[in-house]
Amino acid sequence: MANPSFDVVSKVDRQEVDNALNQAAKELANRFDFRGTGTKIEWSGDEAVMLESETEKRLEAAIDVFKEKLIKRGVSLKALDMGEPASSGKVYRVTGKLVQGISQEVAKKISKKIRDEGPKGVQAQIQGESLRVSGKKKDDLQEIIQLLKSADFEVPLQFENYR
Repeated sequence: MANPSFDVVSKVDRQEVDNALNQAAKELANRFDFRGTGTKIEWSGDEAVMLESETEKRLEAAIDVFKEKLIKRGVSLKALDMGEPASSGKVYRVTGKLVQGISQEVAKKISKKIRDEGPKGVQAQIQGESLRVSGKKKDDLQEIIQLLKSADFEVPLQFENYR
């Protein structure tokens, strides 16, 4: 019988982000303090969100509204990489990218943490943008999941294919 294992991944539910974006757009259109400021939010490509406004303060407030909607929808703010507001003529713009997958550097940090602080006999293998963790006992894998949940990495982590 094969050893028990699970995958560590970093995925963002695109539908939840789309719902948060639509809710934020609706709130920006209806709120009194955003009227007449030309503030809007929309998709900019497949994995990016673009916000724009006529004033920098309104743009920052629109970013806060969008982040609030993401939190309510259960999307981690670590999954959103917001750029710096830039002036383009009379309009301020900012683009936020959705972070998908685990980079090689972060995967190496996770693997090192498992080796250093995890129980003996547990291995972590980097597989593209995910990590496969396997061990002899399911209890050891549960311990690894708790260890990774308590650690702070730059990306949100999910655990899949627990066998």
